[in-house]
Amino acid sequence: MQSNGVAVRDERAQEWGWFLAWLAVGGCVALGLAALLSVGLVLIVLGALAAVFLLRKGHRNAVVGAVTGLSLPLFYVAYLNRGGPGNVCRATAGGETCTDEYAPVPFLIAGALLFAAGFLVFLILDRRRKGTR
Repeated sequence: MQSNGVAVRDERAQEWGWFLAWLAVGGCVALGLAALLSVGLVLIVLGALAAVFLLRKGHRNAVVGAVTGLSLPLFYVAYLNRGGPGNVCRATAGGETCTDEYAPVPFLIAGALLFAAGFLVFLILDRRRKGTR
């Protein structure tokens, strides 16, 4: 027989698991939109199928994890442009490679705002739901 504390802990772990699943769906869809001309359509379809599954089986408040997932490609773009803005040259085995890079700060700020918004909304909904029990 489980104690009440263990049951609550298991329920919270499940809620966070659903949140992380939605985070992956949001990241998949956002990456699909960013890569629409190549593999984007496949990623969007995979994200949509996963969303249908999660809507049927998952915890409803965890849907905001998809908003948090939208931040993942933005963080990746900020990382890729970490040397920017401007023309950035790097040494390679065969000489030197130069690329134009964007300023990473706007991507980082947008990613941080989306990440924080989804995370905070989930926490607020979780606390509100616990208050109604």
